[in-house]
Formats: sequence, structure tokens, C-alpha cells
Amino acid sequence: MNRSARFATVAIGLGVVVALAGCTAQGGTTTTTALVIGTTDQIVSLDPAGAWDRGSFTPQNQIYQHLLSYDEGDVVPAPDAAESCDFTDETTYVCTVKEGLTFSNGHALTAEDVVYSFTRVREIAADNGPSPLLANLDSVEEGEGNQVVFHLTVPNDQTWPYVLTSMAGPIVDEEVFPADELLSDDDVIGSGPYEVDSYQAGGLLSLEANSRYSGTRAKTQHVVLKPYTTASNLRLDLEKGDVDIAYRSLTATDVADLGSDSDLQVVEGPGGSVRFLTFNLNTQPGANDAQKLAIRQAVASLVDREEIADQVYKGTYAPAYSVVLDGQTGATPAFQTAFGDAPDPAKAAAILAAAGVSTPVALPIQYTSDHYGPDSDQEYALIKSQLEESGLFSVDLQSTEWTSYVKELNPESGYPAYQLGFFPDYPDPDNFLRSAYSTTGASVANGYSDPAVDALIDTEATATDPAARIAAIEQIQALTATAAPIIPLLQGTETVLAQKNVTGLEDTLDATYTFRFSVLDRTK
Repeated sequence: MNRSARFATVAIGLGVVVALAGCTAQGGTTTTTALVIGTTDQIVSLDPAGAWDRGSFTPQNQIYQHLLSYDEGDVVPAPDAAESCDFTDETTYVCTVKEGLTFSNGHALTAEDVVYSFTRVREIAADNGPSPLLANLDSVEEGEGNQVVFHLTVPNDQTWPYVLTSMAGPIVDEEVFPADELLSDDDVIGSGPYEVDSYQAGGLLSLEANSRYSGTRAKTQHVVLKPYTTASNLRLDLEKGDVDIAYRSLTATDVADLGSDSDLQVVEGPGGSVRFLTFNLNTQPGANDAQKLAIRQAVASLVDREEIADQVYKGTYAPAYSVVLDGQTGATPAFQTAFGDAPDPAKAAAILAAAGVSTPVALPIQYTSDHYGPDSDQEYALIKSQLEESGLFSVDLQSTEWTSYVKELNPESGYPAYQLGFFPDYPDPDNFLRSAYSTTGASVANGYSDPAVDALIDTEATATDPAARIAAIEQIQALTATAAPIIPLLQGTETVLAQKNVTGLEDTLDATYTFRFSVLDRTK
């Protein structure tokens, strides 16, 4: 896997056809029309230590290599920058780095850079960074013969190879990236299929094929990732032909409307995403823990997932009753079991009354206006309506742009209730379970902690007996549904619209959830 990006400063106005000057493989200069990918996702950081979100993951995945990655269509981690990786004992995992790898600036990529990369993510521990994914890493060091030795705190961690493919695993150049602070986005260097040609924060990210990349060369020399603040403008440019691909996210209505356009193609693949409402256990309403629990359970009894999926998302999302997605190992409809198939105002009222909660409960809910797609406005307006129609809640609904939103996600003083979603770091249920509920590895920043759940997460992550692992996953879902620190709402697919002449989308929309620019191309 790779992450690298740099942008030539190109006009940021709508409807721009981007022509970039770049170097051919022979060193000559040519002018090429770039493949333009439009998105409403925002980049938080191109430095791997500084972001843990899908908007940053997409470009980072083009710029950097990981020790392990995924072959197209295969969800089993496979060697990338590593020649091989394996356990040498229960808590020691050793990877041998391939010889002859270089970063795009010509510096050699060695085991020393790999050790530096993992150490740096943990030392910087950025608020919005991926360091929680390394919760099981005790230490990392160089071994003999260009080896990297990982010492783990939990024996037999069957998820560790997946972690190496995640946002915590990009390999950076020790000579370029500072040890104790983030590098400016326009200076990042990687060894992946693309390198950054130019970048202006909040603007166009221009990528050029990395001639030093050790893997299969990118099919398209120049790619521009073009951000949009609204889906309507992205749709307009797609219809005009000024954008080749609309990747995350058009509205459900746009997808339905444009599906009949003969000049466009609609390609769907596994999305692996789950959307949910999160409660901050410290700042949410409630005079004590019992009242806070009752408020969370009452909300869980009132939300109508079917209505949200049908009215807002036109069937492009389905109801979610767990953060373990349908079809994954051990998935159960835990929230459906705990709170019923349909909204139950009488049950919600009884829960609140038993805890002595006065109604209507004043509940502030915050959502982000630009990160989880343009339909978030409608989604949370409908949730507000559902809760208030019961007469049990009065909802103060507020929205914030993502770059500001993430700065307020903390267990001490963060939003009382807020929107979040997960996009997989790796295709295994442990990813979402750990990110949602682990005391040391969670990313939701809501103050939830349960030793019993932590123990079960360790069990499912290390069990070599499939039946024991499934049992632990099922128990986690049951316990966390009752506690309801987060309320799963929807699970979806990945839907991409593109011009008819774009090729390669079927090769990248797979269950690994990695959107690979390098396989995309256009016919003449």
C-alpha cells in the first residue's frame, strides 16, 4: 500500500480541465490531461502520523508503501515493502524488508525507516492520528539482515498483519519527516505508486506517477484529487465532463438520477462503512451513570433505521444493528435483539422513568456537514424528528465542518452526542470492535471503558479456535448494545460514478476498501 501526494497549484474554480506538465519515464517533458477525481472528502493530513480518516487515507494510500498490503480482490495481507513477515514466537513478529527499495526522492528505504515510522506515530500521538491502532505494540527495533522486529503486548495477535496494512503502517523517510512533529503536507515523501506534484491545503492535490516505485507502474501518469464543498457542484462538473470520477460522495438522489445518463457509468463495490450516533459518557445529559445509561437506551429504542435508509439514502444504505457488519465473522443484530425491530416510545418512556429522568430530555447533537457525505443534513434532521415525535426529547442540532469537528472530539469536554462513522482500516471485525469499544484502542473519544469488553477484545484478537473467536465477538456485541455508548444506524456500499471511458474501477472497488488510483485509466 502506498501514500504520497503532491500538488501543482492549479486553478481551484469549478469546471476546470487540468493540464499538468510532467516528466516522462525517459526524462522528457510532456503535457498530459490529468485524470480528475472529484470528492467531498476533506484531507486532514498527508503525514501518516496526523490523520485517521477516510479523506486522508485515500491520498495517503497512493503515496506510501506498507510492509504488508493487499493484492487486488484478496483480503489476506500480502507482502508489499516486506519480503516476508511472520511470528517467531507468541509476542514477536518479524518482517524482512525488500532490498533495493527507494523513496521518490531517491533515498533508500530500509528497516531503519520502518522502525522510525512506527516509533514516530506513537511518539507524536496526534489527537486525530492513528496511534490507537498500535495499542498492542510494546516496542519495535531493527533486527539482522534488514529485518524489523515487533514486540507485542498480547500473544498470538492474529490482527497484527492487518494493522500493518492500516493507516498506522505507512513507511516514511527518516531523513525528511521530523520525529516529534508533523511534516507540512506539501513536503511529504513516500515510496508508493504516486508522488506529490503539488498541493495547496484545502485545494487540488496533484499526483504524478513515481518512477522509482518498485511495484506495477500506475496506468495513469497524472491524477488530480479535486475537493468539493458540495455534492451539487461535484455533480455539475461530472455531468459537464470536467471530472472523470466522482468518488465519495454524491447524494443518494444524485446517484439515482445519474444512473440513467448514457454518458456515465455507476460502479458499486463493498463499502464496509457503518454510521452511528456516539454519546460522550462524561458530557452527555444525565445526573448520574444510571440516568445517562437510560438516556442512551431510550434513544436506541426510538431511532428508526429503516426510515433513514429509505427516505434519506434511497436504499444505498441498510439498517445497522451492530458495528460488526452483516456477513463478517460473528455478526449479530445486537441492537435489534436488545431494543426491538421498530421504534418503541413506550419502552423508551419506561426506561427513562425507571431511572428518574425528567422529560423531555434536552439533548445536544452535533454532526459534521462535509465528512460523511452530503446527506448528513437530512439524516440528522430525521433523527431529531424521530426523537422529538416521542415527546421524550428536545434535540438541539448543530453542524460543523470536519477540520474543526475533529478537534472537539475528546472524552473530557467533547460534544455530548455526535455523529461518527467507521471506514475499515482492515477487513476484519476486530477493526471496528477495537475502534469502537477498546479502552486503549478506541477512536471515538467518548470515555467508554469496560474491562470485560477489553478482555473479550483480546480474546477475539488472539483466539486460534474459530468457534472461540466467534463466541467472543458475539459477547462483545451483546454487552455493548446494552451499554449503548454508540448506536449503530446504517451500513453501506461504495458507489462511484464516472465517465464511460474510465476503466479499472471494478479492479479497485473490492472488500479491501482501498481505492487504488494506479489501476485507473481512460480509453481514447
